[in-house]
Amino acid sequence: MNNAIPDITDNEQHIVSEALLQRYAKLVPLQLADAELQLDPLSTQLTDCPTLFWSERGADFVICKVGESRYRCQFFYSDAEQFGTGRDVYDNLAECVTTLLQVQADHERTRQGVPSGATRSQFDGDADGGYTGPVVI
Repeated sequence: MNNAIPDITDNEQHIVSEALLQRYAKLVPLQLADAELQLDPLSTQLTDCPTLFWSERGADFVICKVGESRYRCQFFYSDAEQFGTGRDVYDNLAECVTTLLQVQADHERTRQGVPSGATRSQFDGDADGGYTGPVVI
């Protein structure tokens, strides 16, 4: 089958590998794959898209190339737990992988019970930001 989407290049693999090395401080094996995606929401046609896949710290990740310098990404733990970044398509692979890793790291902290997005007033105890001391029981 003739695929209109160009294959993932060595340079693209290198960009992702470098981001993973910075995130995890170790080499993370990348696998090349293909994913069938519905690129046009008004059509039921599926398109074969070159994909990078890796697993790390209990999560699986995919970055799908959906056009020349165009990427979609997501991470998942199971079929029922799939997450994106809130953005459909990236035109910069470095931004795509960095955002994907940051969203997953934030999600990982939330799963571990670490609050995310808390404001100073929530930690200080009042809306004025003044220190009220610890709660004594």
